[in-house]
Amino acid sequence: MRVKICGITQPNQGEAIASIGATALGFICVPSSPRYVTPAQIRAVGEHLPDDTDKIGVFANSSIEEIIRIVTESGLTGVQLHGEESPAFCQQLRQSLSKVEIIKALRIRTAEDLQRVTSYTDYVDTLLLDAYHPQQLGGTGKTLDWTMLKDFTPSRPWFLAGGLTPDNVLDALAEVNPSGIDLSSGVEKVPGDKDLGKVAKLFEILPPNP
Repeated sequence: MRVKICGITQPNQGEAIASIGATALGFICVPSSPRYVTPAQIRAVGEHLPDDTDKIGVFANSSIEEIIRIVTESGLTGVQLHGEESPAFCQQLRQSLSKVEIIKALRIRTAEDLQRVTSYTDYVDTLLLDAYHPQQLGGTGKTLDWTMLKDFTPSRPWFLAGGLTPDNVLDALAEVNPSGIDLSSGVEKVPGDKDLGKVAKLFEILPPNP
């Protein structure tokens, strides 16, 4: 199972989190976010990471040109689209960034929201389901209704996100079977400052990958 820790801002924390066991680190490329980092900051973190650690940039309603520029400048290996991007937008981006993982995040509130997932599966590599919040795009600490996802079996790998912490992640995994999990606020002291003790606790309780 992939484990993505999102909202990395500090090189030493990124390196430590990767060494503890994270398979992917997320970098917020949305300037209005308290976890925002520049391409230069992302590159500074990436220089300290193992080659097999995925570096995922999180975007929201950015232009394709802007995403390509930031991917090129920062050395990202993946792009997570967390705004209102359409399937057609994802298809265009897929064509422009053929060697970069494309992740579409969807904020889920109702069963109808889940039905939207199928319209994206042909154009992205990976899906991410996050909790709905009327003002914030992610990192809110709100959890999804996991029971709604018991029979969720999309044709693409998917991350479960939304309010996961070392204290509730096993409860979530007892309800659903994602390909990966994504944590941000659940392993933080304050936005952008990770709590390495909580990250270590997470990997202590997670079942080992086969």
